[in-house]
Amino acid sequence: MRFAPGLVALVFAAPVAAEEITAADLPARIVAAAPQVAVLGEVHDNAAHHRAQAAAVAALTPKALVFEMLDPAQAAKVTPALIGEPDELAKVLGWDAAGWPDFSMYAPIFAAAPTARIYGAALPRDQVRRAMKEPLSQVFPEAARFGLDKPYPADLQVRLEAETQADHCNALPPELLPGMVAAQRLRDAAFAQATLTALAETGGPVALITGSGHARSDRAVPALIAHADPGLRLLSLGQLEHPAEGTQPFDLWIVTDPAPREDPCKAFQ
Repeated sequence: MRFAPGLVALVFAAPVAAEEITAADLPARIVAAAPQVAVLGEVHDNAAHHRAQAAAVAALTPKALVFEMLDPAQAAKVTPALIGEPDELAKVLGWDAAGWPDFSMYAPIFAAAPTARIYGAALPRDQVRRAMKEPLSQVFPEAARFGLDKPYPADLQVRLEAETQADHCNALPPELLPGMVAAQRLRDAAFAQATLTALAETGGPVALITGSGHARSDRAVPALIAHADPGLRLLSLGQLEHPAEGTQPFDLWIVTDPAPREDPCKAFQ
């Protein structure tokens, strides 16, 4: 199969130095790498992952924090005073209504860099819905900057659709799968764009707080950032509960016990 020029490097970019570490190792590895951008992945409801992110942020001392969980309007409400009052900050952000895990897991991340400028990377829902039906080049103005003007290779598209179906307990109508993959790709690009904006406006370093799926170096946010700015010093961290065998698609990764949770597939039964 022949791919469009430049797409192979974007989609299958290899991590610089893939290595499993422990949470205790992470702060020293952050300091040693001195990244301009650190993409810090998580499983959203795993408290251990947020503790590791907070330790990484404290080690990095970023000028900006970018959150998948916030939109720009929410981020603009965050102040150093509110960071010192996490219950009030959660109320101001409307955190509980948004459906994210308890804010007590995320508050230490804010507190680890209390003077950092806060950025929100979440897109409006209607824009994400459009990506499920329209070409990404029409939905996202900077599509070409992040490589979204070119389709995924056919075999990768098939694999991503299968992964999306498995992630949703094999309960999705097959016709929805291409749009779901496109929406995920759009969100990766939006997170990359917000992170680069934060870097340009603050000088960095910048930490992005996001799910580990978005932190993958081979095709997600780090790959899109590298496509837009190949000279940037990047570090991607994945935090995983049930990893596949072998090397993982991150610069560094941590394997933890699963968080206690109900069977997510119950909702589809």
